[in-house]
Amino acid sequence: MRHHHGNTDSERHHGHGSGRRQRFFGHGELRLVILHLLSQNASHGYELIKAIEALTQGNYTPSPGVIYPTLDFLQEQQFITVGDEENGRRMIAITPQGTQWLAENQPSLAQIEERIKARNVGYQLRKNPQMKRALENFKAVLDLRVNQGGVSATQLKQIIGIIDRAALEISQLD
Repeated sequence: MRHHHGNTDSERHHGHGSGRRQRFFGHGELRLVILHLLSQNASHGYELIKAIEALTQGNYTPSPGVIYPTLDFLQEQQFITVGDEENGRRMIAITPQGTQWLAENQPSLAQIEERIKARNVGYQLRKNPQMKRALENFKAVLDLRVNQGGVSATQLKQIIGIIDRAALEISQLD
Protein backbone atom coordinates (compact mmCIF):
# COMPACT_ATOMS: atom_id res chain seq x y z
CA MET A 1 0.00 0.00 0.00
CA ARG A 2 2.87 2.43 -0.50
CA HIS A 3 1.68 6.01 -1.00
CA HIS A 4 3.97 8.95 -1.51
CA HIS A 5 2.39 12.35 -1.09
CA GLY A 6 4.07 15.67 -0.50
CA ASN A 7 2.89 17.65 2.46
CA THR A 8 3.37 21.10 3.85
CA ASP A 9 3.24 22.47 7.35
CA SER A 10 -0.04 24.19 6.52
CA GLU A 11 -1.56 20.86 5.52
CA ARG A 12 -0.33 19.17 8.68
CA HIS A 13 -1.13 21.93 11.10
CA HIS A 14 -3.76 24.19 9.59
CA GLY A 15 -5.48 26.44 12.03
CA HIS A 16 -2.34 27.43 13.93
CA GLY A 17 -1.99 31.08 12.92
CA SER A 18 0.82 31.86 15.34
CA GLY A 19 3.47 30.53 12.99
CA ARG A 20 4.65 28.05 15.64
CA ARG A 21 4.40 24.44 14.63
CA GLN A 22 2.67 22.43 17.31
CA ARG A 23 2.30 18.70 16.89
CA PHE A 24 -1.20 17.60 17.66
CA PHE A 25 -0.20 14.01 18.37
CA GLY A 26 3.01 12.80 19.98
CA HIS A 27 5.11 9.96 18.58
CA GLY A 28 2.95 6.89 17.95
CA GLU A 29 -0.28 8.52 19.12
CA LEU A 30 -1.80 8.85 15.66
CA ARG A 31 -1.42 5.06 15.28
CA LEU A 32 -3.55 4.53 18.38
CA VAL A 33 -6.19 7.01 17.21
CA ILE A 34 -6.38 5.35 13.78
CA LEU A 35 -6.70 1.88 15.33
CA HIS A 36 -9.37 3.17 17.68
CA LEU A 37 -11.35 4.59 14.74
CA LEU A 38 -10.90 1.36 12.78
CA SER A 39 -12.06 -0.69 15.78
CA GLN A 40 -15.39 1.09 15.45
CA ASN A 41 -15.66 0.72 11.67
CA ALA A 42 -13.60 -0.38 8.66
CA SER A 43 -12.71 2.63 6.57
CA HIS A 44 -10.76 4.28 3.75
CA GLY A 45 -7.78 6.65 4.10
CA TYR A 46 -9.83 9.74 3.21
CA GLU A 47 -12.55 8.76 5.68
CA LEU A 48 -9.91 8.40 8.43
CA ILE A 49 -8.64 11.92 7.67
CA LYS A 50 -12.20 13.25 7.97
CA ALA A 51 -12.86 11.23 11.16
CA ILE A 52 -9.74 12.66 12.82
CA GLU A 53 -10.73 16.16 11.71
CA ALA A 54 -14.18 15.62 13.27
CA LEU A 55 -12.67 14.14 16.46
CA THR A 56 -10.53 17.27 16.90
CA GLN A 57 -13.41 19.59 15.88
CA GLY A 58 -11.40 20.88 12.94
CA ASN A 59 -8.41 21.68 15.14
CA TYR A 60 -6.22 19.18 13.27
CA THR A 61 -6.48 17.64 9.82
CA PRO A 62 -3.78 15.10 9.01
CA SER A 63 -2.51 15.27 5.44
CA PRO A 64 -2.28 12.22 3.19
CA GLY A 65 1.50 12.51 3.68
CA VAL A 66 0.97 11.82 7.38
CA ILE A 67 -1.88 9.29 7.18
CA TYR A 68 -0.59 6.94 4.50
CA PRO A 69 2.89 6.32 5.96
CA THR A 70 1.18 5.65 9.31
CA LEU A 71 -1.15 3.17 7.61
CA ASP A 72 1.87 1.56 5.91
CA PHE A 73 3.50 1.14 9.33
CA LEU A 74 0.33 -0.35 10.85
CA GLN A 75 0.08 -2.77 7.93
CA GLU A 76 3.74 -3.80 8.34
CA GLN A 77 3.05 -4.48 12.03
CA GLN A 78 0.04 -6.59 10.95
CA PHE A 79 -2.30 -4.34 12.96
CA ILE A 80 -4.44 -3.60 9.89
CA THR A 81 -5.34 -5.21 6.59
CA VAL A 82 -5.79 -3.30 3.37
CA GLY A 83 -7.99 -4.76 0.67
CA ASP A 84 -9.30 -3.53 -2.68
CA GLU A 85 -12.91 -2.57 -3.03
CA GLU A 86 -15.00 -2.40 -6.21
CA ASN A 87 -14.79 1.38 -6.57
CA GLY A 88 -10.99 1.31 -6.38
CA ARG A 89 -10.75 2.61 -2.85
CA ARG A 90 -8.82 0.48 -0.43
CA MET A 91 -10.80 -0.80 2.55
CA ILE A 92 -8.81 -0.73 5.78
CA ALA A 93 -9.72 -2.97 8.72
CA ILE A 94 -8.17 -3.67 12.11
CA THR A 95 -6.74 -7.17 12.68
CA PRO A 96 -6.90 -9.25 15.89
CA GLN A 97 -3.26 -8.20 16.56
CA GLY A 98 -4.27 -4.57 16.12
CA THR A 99 -7.20 -5.03 18.49
CA GLN A 100 -4.90 -6.61 21.08
CA TRP A 101 -2.32 -3.78 20.75
CA LEU A 102 -5.12 -1.21 21.07
CA ALA A 103 -6.39 -2.94 24.25
CA GLU A 104 -2.86 -3.02 25.71
CA ASN A 105 -2.53 0.72 25.06
CA GLN A 106 -5.98 1.75 26.35
CA PRO A 107 -4.51 3.98 29.13
CA SER A 108 -2.51 5.94 26.52
CA LEU A 109 -5.59 6.27 24.32
CA ALA A 110 -7.59 7.60 27.29
CA GLN A 111 -4.89 10.25 27.90
CA ILE A 112 -4.97 11.24 24.22
CA GLU A 113 -8.77 11.55 24.31
CA GLU A 114 -8.60 13.77 27.43
CA ARG A 115 -5.98 15.99 25.78
CA ILE A 116 -8.10 16.29 22.62
CA LYS A 117 -11.11 17.27 24.73
CA ALA A 118 -9.10 19.93 26.60
CA ARG A 119 -7.61 21.32 23.38
CA ASN A 120 -11.02 21.48 21.71
CA VAL A 121 -12.35 23.62 24.56
CA GLY A 122 -9.42 26.02 24.26
CA TYR A 123 -9.80 26.11 20.49
CA GLN A 124 -13.46 27.10 20.74
CA LEU A 125 -12.62 29.83 23.26
CA ARG A 126 -9.89 31.29 21.06
CA LYS A 127 -12.26 31.46 18.08
CA ASN A 128 -14.29 34.15 19.86
CA PRO A 129 -12.72 37.52 18.89
CA GLN A 130 -13.40 39.17 22.27
CA MET A 131 -12.00 36.19 24.16
CA LYS A 132 -8.96 36.14 21.90
CA ARG A 133 -8.39 39.86 22.50
CA ALA A 134 -8.80 39.45 26.28
CA LEU A 135 -6.36 36.51 26.41
CA GLU A 136 -3.78 38.36 24.29
CA ASN A 137 -4.15 41.42 26.53
CA PHE A 138 -3.69 39.26 29.63
CA LYS A 139 -0.57 37.59 28.20
CA ALA A 140 0.89 40.97 27.17
CA VAL A 141 0.36 42.50 30.61
CA LEU A 142 1.87 39.46 32.33
CA ASP A 143 4.83 39.50 29.96
CA LEU A 144 5.50 43.19 30.55
CA ARG A 145 5.02 42.99 34.29
CA VAL A 146 6.72 39.68 35.13
CA ASN A 147 9.38 39.21 32.47
CA GLN A 148 10.45 42.79 31.94
CA GLY A 149 9.47 44.64 35.08
CA GLY A 150 11.75 43.25 37.77
CA VAL A 151 8.92 41.87 39.91
CA SER A 152 9.60 41.34 43.60
CA ALA A 153 8.63 38.14 45.42
CA THR A 154 5.73 40.00 47.07
CA GLN A 155 4.43 41.31 43.75
CA LEU A 156 4.72 37.87 42.17
CA LYS A 157 2.69 36.42 45.05
CA GLN A 158 0.04 39.14 44.48
CA ILE A 159 -0.11 38.38 40.74
CA ILE A 160 -0.52 34.67 41.44
CA GLY A 161 -3.33 35.48 43.90
CA ILE A 162 -5.11 37.62 41.29
CA ILE A 163 -4.89 34.82 38.71
CA ASP A 164 -6.13 32.24 41.21
CA ARG A 165 -9.07 34.48 42.25
CA ALA A 166 -10.00 35.08 38.61
CA ALA A 167 -9.92 31.32 37.94
CA LEU A 168 -12.10 30.71 40.99
CA GLU A 169 -14.61 33.37 39.89
CA ILE A 170 -14.81 31.90 36.39
CA SER A 171 -15.31 28.38 37.77
CA GLN A 172 -18.22 29.60 39.92
CA LEU A 173 -20.15 31.30 37.11
CA ASP A 174 -23.67 29.94 36.57
